[in-house]
Amino acid sequence: MKLPDVLTLSRLGLAALLIGLLTMHPPWGYTAAFVVFLIAGFTDILDGVLARHVYGESDFGKLMDPLTDKVLVCSVFIALVELRVVMAWIVVLIITREFLVTGLRLIAAARGQVIAAGYWGKHKTLSQMITLIILLAGLSFKNDWAAHWPPGSIRWFAVSFPYVAFGLSWLVAVITIISGWVYFSQHRHLLVPGALRKKS
Repeated sequence: MKLPDVLTLSRLGLAALLIGLLTMHPPWGYTAAFVVFLIAGFTDILDGVLARHVYGESDFGKLMDPLTDKVLVCSVFIALVELRVVMAWIVVLIITREFLVTGLRLIAAARGQVIAAGYWGKHKTLSQMITLIILLAGLSFKNDWAAHWPPGSIRWFAVSFPYVAFGLSWLVAVITIISGWVYFSQHRHLLVPGALRKKS
């Protein structure tokens, strides 16, 4: 297993750590979760660079990289629903899209094909990552750093943060729908009768 593959799989462990930090509420846990998520995002960038320019891309990496991204992102979004930061229906939409696209990838794998992340899929992941960075930073400020800031700043943040979370959540929902539609439109030939049979 090459280094990019190890970095890809490391995001599964980071996802588990993130869930623990966000749901068990240890001291400075939200700040720690924010830092862990940044590290996870860095591993995503690093394994892509190493795979393209040093070690070469592998079928394992093409399949597992988007899957580990899904586990990481969906885990944090579910935790944010529990924390009442993100609406549940948006997270259901995100997870449904991920299951459907994963199913499409499994159908492709049964035919000996690998569906790599496309243009809209990458933008979907980027929008989700940016949204989660902003929301986790907001939780870190609200729960760990607010006591060290002037009261006026806290009042402004308390009013604006829910609107920011709402707007970003809607943006992610729209991009998620578009990217899912594009995937199925580009690979609709896999859904015709006989798609599950491997090419001879």
